[in-house]
Amino acid sequence: MNTIRSPVCTVVGHVDHGKSSLLDYIRHSHIVKDEAGAITQAIGASLIPLDTIKKVCGPLLDSLKIKFTIPGLLFIDTPGHAAFTNLRKRGGSLADIAILVVDINEGFKPQTEEAVEILKHKKTPFIVVANKIDLLPGWNSTKDNILKSISNQGQDVQKRLDIKLYEILGKLHEFGFASERFDRVLDYTKEIAIIPVSSKTGEGIPELLMVLTGLAQKYLEGRLECDINRPAKGTVLEVKEGKGLGVAIDVIIYDGTLKKDDVIVIGGIKKPVVTKVRALFEPMPLSEIRDKKARFKQVSSVCAARCLRISAPEIENVVAGMPLMSSSKDSLEKTKQEIQKLVSEVIIETDIQGIILKADSLGSLEALINIFREKNINIRRASIGNISKKDVIDADSNYEKDPLKAVVIGFNVSLNDDAKSEKVKIFTSDIIYKLIEDFEKWVVGETKRREAAEVEMLIRPCKIKIMPGYVFRQNNPAVVGVDILEGKIKTNMRLMKDVIHLTTIKSIQSEKKKVTEAEKGKQVAISLDKVTVGRQINEGDILYSVIPESDFKKLKELKKHLTEGEITLLKEIAVMMRKENSLWGV
Repeated sequence: MNTIRSPVCTVVGHVDHGKSSLLDYIRHSHIVKDEAGAITQAIGASLIPLDTIKKVCGPLLDSLKIKFTIPGLLFIDTPGHAAFTNLRKRGGSLADIAILVVDINEGFKPQTEEAVEILKHKKTPFIVVANKIDLLPGWNSTKDNILKSISNQGQDVQKRLDIKLYEILGKLHEFGFASERFDRVLDYTKEIAIIPVSSKTGEGIPELLMVLTGLAQKYLEGRLECDINRPAKGTVLEVKEGKGLGVAIDVIIYDGTLKKDDVIVIGGIKKPVVTKVRALFEPMPLSEIRDKKARFKQVSSVCAARCLRISAPEIENVVAGMPLMSSSKDSLEKTKQEIQKLVSEVIIETDIQGIILKADSLGSLEALINIFREKNINIRRASIGNISKKDVIDADSNYEKDPLKAVVIGFNVSLNDDAKSEKVKIFTSDIIYKLIEDFEKWVVGETKRREAAEVEMLIRPCKIKIMPGYVFRQNNPAVVGVDILEGKIKTNMRLMKDVIHLTTIKSIQSEKKKVTEAEKGKQVAISLDKVTVGRQINEGDILYSVIPESDFKKLKELKKHLTEGEITLLKEIAVMMRKENSLWGV
């Protein structure tokens, strides 16, 4: 039997921008007070029934003139980092719609940008909450609706609010999203609605719920259809030790019905976990699954969409983000294959050269893979768990062929004590986009460093003039004073005159001291073998460094590491050489 389920709404944004406070105001609960530092430490969920939404919104909801069939909103509150990627199912995000919370005074932060990128990648519709308007200088809080409250503010405050909103609008534009303040939106399918709110005073909360509920009902109803007679499908949000329960898992069920004593199959890194539901616990409406004082009720069955806690044996090794399905005895093997197929679509094992990716959960790993693939970065292996010795060994094996692929990237994971290598570069962070940013910055820097080192190994262009009046010795070896017109001379550098290889610099003296090299602008004495002044060379002669053709070709590729003068000289030498061989250096 088909029914309309509650839409899954994920609340995301930068740490401490007020995600939990926002839900607290709606629930009139006190999750924030019980969190360390008032910051959400674990994924949580709350079911807000439609009746509660109607009470908060009042006549606002009636003004939409929509017949509501959704039973309510299932809110998922996430930590500041991108752990909301655990809300995954085949074909995209488990979240039907998202609320991006932005502190209007601070604007976009790295984790805000990360959230937008992931919402964009997963094609999750979202609205923006411009929170903490009560902290705008001069703001006077009222109990009026938000638009009336704004119009009652002083001109300076209204102007300040508009500037802050347009800053958010501008940032969204950078990500390719058109947006506008919610009352100015002409088409909700083409523009992101921005709603100014205060989770402290409650201003804007009714408008937020109105927009969210209206969007869900109007545009998502088709997506929200589910068959309650089907086996349950869900995603593991978190694995935790429950008091009196042992290990339990918090799960979102997004399709079908789950019953006590059902056999469930949960995705595993190597193989699926098959277990039996011992007990189902559902948080009471408006309660919060993380709240230490949360009221749970033991239930015999749950239909989508719900967040619940499952007690079952042998689930100690389950990881967040894994798919879950209930199964009959007859279809168990088929269900196991289907579940592991979902896992294998994310976890990567290939023979190609590439970097190693590690993440704390399946959803995070999937986000990491997608972002690196978009950058056309080859991935050799992607898996779940801390960075191990094997990860480092695998990365090390890339070093000989491509040192820039001897890399391990870890999201929200730690490094095992034995995972060490001087050749392997390891990046860890709890912000996915910091990982990609740091990696790309390192690649650019390392490429420059390696190319510069390679250029130093090549024979570079050099041009010198034998200074008239500075012949100190005619031969065996000839010692002359030279003016370095371009480039750099080094000991053992071969020199030519009119493409004829004449001699080698045996030593260099500058200001009565022996040196191994000297650069443009210097006047130094050099000793030259196998030549006599007055025969092969003369005062006033111009001599050039002898550049092997292979070095010339390589220098052309790496010319960004040469000076403009060296590049011009390289062309001059090429013209000279092509008089003898028209294809030289081509």
